Amino acid sequence: MIQRIQSFYLVLAACCMALCFMFPVAQYSSIMQVTNQLAQGELNLVPNDNPEMMAQIENIEPIVNFGQRGYIHTWPLIVIAVMCIVIAVVCIFLYRNRMLQMRVVAVGFLLSVVYAFLVFFWAVDAYAKAMTTTLGCDAVQTQWFVGAYAPIAAVLFFFLAQRAIKKDEEKVRAADRLR
Repeated sequence: MIQRIQSFYLVLAACCMALCFMFPVAQYSSIMQVTNQLAQGELNLVPNDNPEMMAQIENIEPIVNFGQRGYIHTWPLIVIAVMCIVIAVVCIFLYRNRMLQMRVVAVGFLLSVVYAFLVFFWAVDAYAKAMTTTLGCDAVQTQWFVGAYAPIAAVLFFFLAQRAIKKDEEKVRAADRLR
């Protein structure tokens, strides 16, 4: 039966991971030491063509060297996000085999935790280090956006789906014992 609460949680988890593609993860700003200009950067999974960022990137030569069009390479994040979306959608249709569904949801949970870890510790740190080393910026200020918080919500929804599937399995086993 598809219309169960865990299906709703899995749809919400897939939507949260899809939000990561639509909104930026973080935006960075700092003052360059050499020219005293404001240097800004944005971390997106898929690079968008922000005219202000593109004009700044074209004026600053060193930033072009790390990543495409001034963005760091985010392919590991893209792969994990797509895998989480696929797992969430596939799990909705595994309702006949609850044990398999619980295992696959657990894999989705672990992947979304890895994704959140990579966003906060790997990608953000790499971008801040790239700004300090290539542009000579002092302190990089980070402003978080929806793309950073959506994976945390997906972790929560995968966890809630896992609990709901487990409760369904316990109800079925209890009903089998009564027969």
